[in-house]
Amino acid sequence: MAGRDRFDILLCGGMLVCLLTLGWLLMAGQGSNISAAALDKALEQQIAYQARIDFLHNLYRPVEELRLAGQASAALLKLDELARHYPQEAHGEILQAEILLERGATTESIDHYVRAVRLNGDYVDRASPLSRRSGIQQLVDVQLPAFAARTREKPQNLALKNTLIGLYYLQSRLAGCCEYAI
Repeated sequence: MAGRDRFDILLCGGMLVCLLTLGWLLMAGQGSNISAAALDKALEQQIAYQARIDFLHNLYRPVEELRLAGQASAALLKLDELARHYPQEAHGEILQAEILLERGATTESIDHYVRAVRLNGDYVDRASPLSRRSGIQQLVDVQLPAFAARTREKPQNLALKNTLIGLYYLQSRLAGCCEYAI
């Protein structure tokens, strides 16, 4: 084959276009498999998250019922019992913080809010079904100036300083800052 005519060039060009199209289709097909796998994983995570929320609501329902019935002491005892079974569960911490705040134990309440947010940032996330953002924001808005003033009056008081640090931590998380170590 010494020379190539138009037909040979056209045939080679057509084959090249077919091969490129086939390669593109294969690559696009693999991309859709990746997208499907990513979609499946996202769906599984969402289902697991919703199941966890339902579990927490069911687990802590007796505490909420006692609290609504005005039996704060019994609710705190039930929280202690649940904390022995689920020691690193943030939802118990958040409920304990709310009950203590209602009873006027502000310093202890702040400590529990800090622990809860450290364990699970969903409590300051606006979009989370677990969000307690407005209550935490109100606590910070009211208590931060008061504890800052008290700490200036008594700079040697470590308990006041630690509570103030906790309030600053909550304020930073409400502002959208990432977790940091204290």
